[in-house]
Amino acid sequence: MDMKETRLSGEYFFKGKIMTARVDEVRLPNGKTAPREICEHVGGVGVLPIDRDGNIILVRQFRYAFDTELLEMPAGKMDHGPEDAEECGVRELKEETGCTAGRIVPLGAMYPSPGFLTEVTYLFAALDLTEGEKQPDEDEFVETVRLPIAEVERLIAEDKIRDGKTIAAMYRAKLKNLF
Repeated sequence: MDMKETRLSGEYFFKGKIMTARVDEVRLPNGKTAPREICEHVGGVGVLPIDRDGNIILVRQFRYAFDTELLEMPAGKMDHGPEDAEECGVRELKEETGCTAGRIVPLGAMYPSPGFLTEVTYLFAALDLTEGEKQPDEDEFVETVRLPIAEVERLIAEDKIRDGKTIAAMYRAKLKNLF
């Protein structure tokens, strides 16, 4: 069965620095039409730092959209102009944790919410870490949290870590036998 939907028209309602919002009219496989609300996003990167002692370095930060603090892996948007995903990850790792990696391992990409969001989040593991000074952006307030791998897995299982990119990266790093 052909499930492809064809865009017939679209109208932008908002254009911001990292995302735009539009509503498209599409033709469905059965010939009928339907609206699709789309948020176009610049894309992002998440880096899972794994230290030599078998700890994961996470960051705790306030997330306004959910009005709460979350534990998640260092991450950021690809909003600094044309930028390679790995380069973005290296930059975000340094900014949020102060760490540099001797080795970066690609963990693939994920679609955080494909029903309406065009964001692609590229995932990496950072190994052979050298620690240094954090260099957060002016509007970035993060606390570094170092936890044993088993503790991070427990927090995920207990629904205390809800960040999708962190959960996906932990799963993929485990499948690659990085811990």
